[in-house]
Amino acid sequence: MDAIAVQNLTKRYKGTLAVDDISFTLPQGGVMGLLGGNGAGKTTTISMLLGLLVPSAGSITVLGHDMAKNRFAALARMNFSSPYIALPQKLTVLENLRVYGNLYNVRNIRGRIAELAEKFNLGELLERPAGELSAGQKTRVALAKSLINHPDLLLLDEPTASLDPDTGDFVRTALETYARESGAAILLASHNMAEVERLCDNVLMLKSGKLVDQGTPAALIARYGREDLEQVFLDIARNTGSAREFAA
Repeated sequence: MDAIAVQNLTKRYKGTLAVDDISFTLPQGGVMGLLGGNGAGKTTTISMLLGLLVPSAGSITVLGHDMAKNRFAALARMNFSSPYIALPQKLTVLENLRVYGNLYNVRNIRGRIAELAEKFNLGELLERPAGELSAGQKTRVALAKSLINHPDLLLLDEPTASLDPDTGDFVRTALETYARESGAAILLASHNMAEVERLCDNVLMLKSGKLVDQGTPAALIARYGREDLEQVFLDIARNTGSAREFAA
C-alpha cells in the first residue's frame, strides 16, 4: 500500500492556481522530497495532504484512506512538523508533549515522553516554557512532538530551516534513524538541496503549482548534466535547464 496516492490534485484561489493538476505516489517506507521555489505550491500541497485545505479537484489517499471521506482514520497515523508553526508558548515542553500525546491517544504517554526526551536531549528543557527556547531547541521539541504517536507518515516543512550545521545534522540523523527503524514514509519540503540528496530516495520538482520533473536525486543530476541537486533546482527555477521534457 502506498503511504500517499495523489491524483490530479488541484487547488484554486479565485483566479490563481496554487496547485495545478499534480499526481504522484509515495510508497510506504519511502522518503520523498517536495522541492520548488517560494510560491511553487509545496505548503499548499502539504496542507491538503493534512486535510487543512480542501482540494478544488482531484483525490488524495493517505495510508489507504480517502481524505475526502475518512481523513480522521488517516490523521491518527500521521504527524507534521514545521519551524514556522509554533507550539503553545506559555506551556512547558512537558505540557506540550502531554497535550499532543493525549490528542493522539498515545498509550503510556509518560513513558513515550521519557523516551523522546532521551532521544532528543530534552531532559533539561521539559519544565521550560516553549516560548523561552532557542531555535534549535524548539526544532528538537517540534520533532519530538511530530513523533509522539509513532506516525506511519511524517510530513515535514523545512525541518532544519535556520539551524546551525550541528543541530541540522542532529535532526537529519534523527529522521534517518526513525525512517529506518519504523518503516514510516516521509514527505519532506525543503530548500536545502544537500539535505534532500542525503535523505530522499525520490524528488518532486514543483514550479508555479505544476509538477515539472521527478526522479531520484542522482537521476535528476544526471538528466540535467549538473554536479548536484542545487544546480538542478536553479536550472528549473530559472528556465535554463536542458533536460528532456518531463511528462507527469
